[in-house]
Amino acid sequence: MKTIYASEEEIVRIGEGLFAATLPRGEWTHAAHFAAALWLLRYRPELDAAKAMPGLIRAYNESVGRANDDSGGYHETITQASLRALKGVLEANPPDMPLHRIVNSLMASNFANPNWLLEYWSRDRLMSVEARREWRDPDLKPLPF
Repeated sequence: MKTIYASEEEIVRIGEGLFAATLPRGEWTHAAHFAAALWLLRYRPELDAAKAMPGLIRAYNESVGRANDDSGGYHETITQASLRALKGVLEANPPDMPLHRIVNSLMASNFANPNWLLEYWSRDRLMSVEARREWRDPDLKPLPF
């Protein structure tokens, strides 16, 4: 398995960097999206991740000069589907499993493919303006989580 993150501290730095909108733009990778979401779920349990993550991502995007509009930036359906999946991943692992190990494992699985949600949504539905703005149910098959 390829190591993307070597320590829990790296995950904490990413999560806190998203939270403070200080993470360098080049570090906001596909793996970092998962790392930040897992950080939020584990380290900020007082927050409802499904409600907090949209504002965090939008604020972060604005901080690095990226627009949140109908063609880019924050995407509601992708974010909420990812959070649902990651809650299931956390529940399937021991509560003391280091997050960097979980993210590395995810990046060695189907989740490594940024298009992993196309197993559940058609591209047209998932990439629609409506799905970017608000939750849209999958149209190919139900989510397993």
